Amino acid sequence: MLDRRLRNRYSRQTMLPGIGEEGQVKLLESSMVVIGCGALGCNIASLLVRAGVGNVKIIDRDFIEIHNLQRQVLFDEADIKAELPKAIAAERHLKKVNSTVKVQGIVADINYSNIEKFCRGADVILDGLDNAETRYLINDVSLKLKIPWIYGGAIAANGMTMTIIPGETPCFRCISPSMPPAEETATCETAGIIGTMPAIIGAIQATEAIKIITARDEISRDLVFIDIWRGVYDHIKVEKRDNCRACNGVYEFLGKKFTEKVTSLCGQSRAVQVVDTGVKKVDLNELAVKLGKKVGNIKKYKYMLGFQAGEQEIFVFPDGRAIIKNTIDESQAKELYHKYVKAYIQSDIHRKKQA
Repeated sequence: MLDRRLRNRYSRQTMLPGIGEEGQVKLLESSMVVIGCGALGCNIASLLVRAGVGNVKIIDRDFIEIHNLQRQVLFDEADIKAELPKAIAAERHLKKVNSTVKVQGIVADINYSNIEKFCRGADVILDGLDNAETRYLINDVSLKLKIPWIYGGAIAANGMTMTIIPGETPCFRCISPSMPPAEETATCETAGIIGTMPAIIGAIQATEAIKIITARDEISRDLVFIDIWRGVYDHIKVEKRDNCRACNGVYEFLGKKFTEKVTSLCGQSRAVQVVDTGVKKVDLNELAVKLGKKVGNIKKYKYMLGFQAGEQEIFVFPDGRAIIKNTIDESQAKELYHKYVKAYIQSDIHRKKQA
């Protein structure tokens, strides 16, 4: 059972019949993965850490901009000045909130090559994302590894969430069999967002995660839709589809392998990410030395390397991916990546092979 210090810390929570001291012990022994640390992920991670979830892993590929502060509650202006990645800033803040739990911030892009590694061993996966494709990937890994996951989305004044228990509930592809075209998908940049909406959805997601660990019979089986501006709150009954490929063990999104992928980032102002799954690790110090002969004003951070290339600013991460700012042209971003990053990485790989 809980010692006196933890009993006092969680006393208001353990008073709830659905949790109690036994449930709190289960939470302290549990492990959860939050994928994405934007508005949803910040609220989810904060609530889980405060609730005493023993191990919280936060994965995000991005860093913080001023427009994030309107709704991303774990960050402040000092984090922007320090140019911290979101996952690292979140880890630092949350460790100050609760030193009794393990918080791990991981700066990475989730894709088919790493999602199983990040999620294996977790009790719950939580969706803190702003893009559809990765949700289908989470759905696949959830069903494959038999780990519950909690979908959440928020845009404008609307939000949705649904708890998915492999083998028990419908999955994400039961309600959305195919990924919608990008041009038909609203984003924060095109539709805006009120900060209260992800706070509400994130709170529901965190509550569902707590129930999965402590009170499984109370888990919601519905798709919940909320329009906070109009005061609408709906529960929508969802049925399993007999022909759902994911439920029948066909994990198409895990099977969508690629070497190189270029993606416009919703959360960033005019930024494109380039990922090369063939690159596993980059020595940023070595890369800085090589680039120093070609570009000036190289900024070395603990978690990334930044430099200017004409009008574009390029940030390179230890996993070899790069974010190219001040452009929305994916072809231009790819060209800059090859010119300033991949060429040097490949020469380094070739040199090491020769040695």
